[in-house]
Amino acid sequence: MRQYSPDLTPPWKKPTPVPEVPAEPGLVVEEPGTGFCGAVIRCEAGTVTLEDRFGKHRVFPMEPRGFLLEGKVVTLVRPSAGGPARPTRTASGSVAVPGARARVARAGRIYVEGRHDAELVEKVWGDDLRIEGVVVEYLEGVDDLPSIVRSFAPGADARLGVLVDHLVPGSKEWRIAESVTSEHALVVGHPYIDIWEAVKPSSLGIDAWPRVPRGQDWKTGVCRALGWPENTGAAWQRILSGVHSYKDLEPELLGRVEELIDFVTA
Repeated sequence: MRQYSPDLTPPWKKPTPVPEVPAEPGLVVEEPGTGFCGAVIRCEAGTVTLEDRFGKHRVFPMEPRGFLLEGKVVTLVRPSAGGPARPTRTASGSVAVPGARARVARAGRIYVEGRHDAELVEKVWGDDLRIEGVVVEYLEGVDDLPSIVRSFAPGADARLGVLVDHLVPGSKEWRIAESVTSEHALVVGHPYIDIWEAVKPSSLGIDAWPRVPRGQDWKTGVCRALGWPENTGAAWQRILSGVHSYKDLEPELLGRVEELIDFVTA
C-alpha cells in the first residue's frame, strides 16, 4: 500500500530535486501512478513509450518526477543528439559492445536438446555468442549423444559443450552424460523436466509451474493445468515472449549456459 504525507501528496510528487535521466532505448522504468513497468522503446516530443514483459505498449507524458528508476524518483528527459552513449547491457547482463561485428564461427559448438532450448539461449545470450563466434545447434534429444560426440570429434581447437534437460543423479540423462568422457567435451544440465521450467513463473504471471502426473505429456499437461489452449507451439511463444533478459531465468540454467560458453571459448 502506498504511503502519503499528511497533505496527501504522493512521495514521487514532492518538490525535492531528483536526477534527470535520458530516456534511452532499453531503460527500464516504472510509471508510479499506474504501476506500469517497462523498457523505453521510443521517445518523442514530450512523451515516452514503454513496453512491458508481455509486449504491451503504453505512452506516458514525460512530466517532472514522473517515473521510478530502480525504485527512485527520476525525471525522464529526451536523449541529446550526438551525446555520449549510455552504457547498455545485453540480455545476458554482459556489457554491450556497440557496433561490434560477429566473429567468424569457431569450430567448437554448443549443442542443446531441442528447438525451444536453442531459441531461449539465442534470445538471452545471442549477442554474446555472435561476438564470441559460438554456434548453437539442437539435437532433438540426447539418446544418441555418445555417438554424436564421437562423430563431432572434439579437440583442443574444437571444443564441444552440451546442455541437457533434467540432468539429475540416477536419471537416464545422467547416465548418458556420464558416458561422454572426452576431455574436450563438457556435458552440463539443469534439473528441470523441460526448458520451459527454467523460465521464472513470475515472469509469466503465474504462481508456479504445475505438477503433471506421470504418464501424461508434460507440455500438454502444463497447458491444461494453466488453462492455456493445448497447443504447445503457441504456449512456447507465449513463454518466450515473457523472457527479456537473464533476470527472467532460473539460476540453475544461467550458470550452466555461462559455463558452456566459457568452456567452448577457452
